[in-house]
Amino acid sequence: MKFEAYVAAATRGHDIVIDRGAVRKRSKKPSKPYRDKFGHTPLSAAEEIPWGGPRLIIGTGVHGALPIMPEVMEEAERRHINLVAVPTEQACRLISGLTPREVRAVLHVTC
Repeated sequence: MKFEAYVAAATRGHDIVIDRGAVRKRSKKPSKPYRDKFGHTPLSAAEEIPWGGPRLIIGTGVHGALPIMPEVMEEAERRHINLVAVPTEQACRLISGLTPREVRAVLHVTC
């Protein structure tokens, strides 16, 4: 998928998850209980994260506002997955060079 296609998917008005090219809405519900602690709904291990590949790309928003809970980083390490957390525009550029089957990402696009 080209960079433009990911940008188009990201303009849906909600965060998205990409798992081997399939795009779906990110369900923040499991992470809502942590919102007060972080001032923002963080990415928590309770969410349906697309584990499975050698790399997980997390787009942290325009200004890097998406908090990532330590449990997510620990789980990535336990699974030997390279976790790359960068602003969403940079994340889109990273995944645009991959084949759809290689892409596992969570993109924060709402701020």
